[in-house]
Amino acid sequence: MTESANERPWCLYLIECRDGSFYAGITNDLAARYEAHVAGRGARYTRSHPPLRLIGSRPYENRAAASRAEWEIKQLPKQRKVAYLEKGDA
Repeated sequence: MTESANERPWCLYLIECRDGSFYAGITNDLAARYEAHVAGRGARYTRSHPPLRLIGSRPYENRAAASRAEWEIKQLPKQRKVAYLEKGDA
């Protein structure tokens, strides 16, 4: 039996773009969301800054927690984003 979209955990993910910039987002289907970014159907930012690779992701208990984490990571300087994703702190 497969999980429905409502049962999947939400996650924060970080993408490195071809120009060296980072893109952070949230989803409850990471594989499908990353594929959308790669295909040019993702966020406006990744349409103009194509993805190079998925750096990683971190699960959260619900969408609200993932959204808060997304806001927090977007406030950080670039060099601290990967550490935030890996350790959950700035």
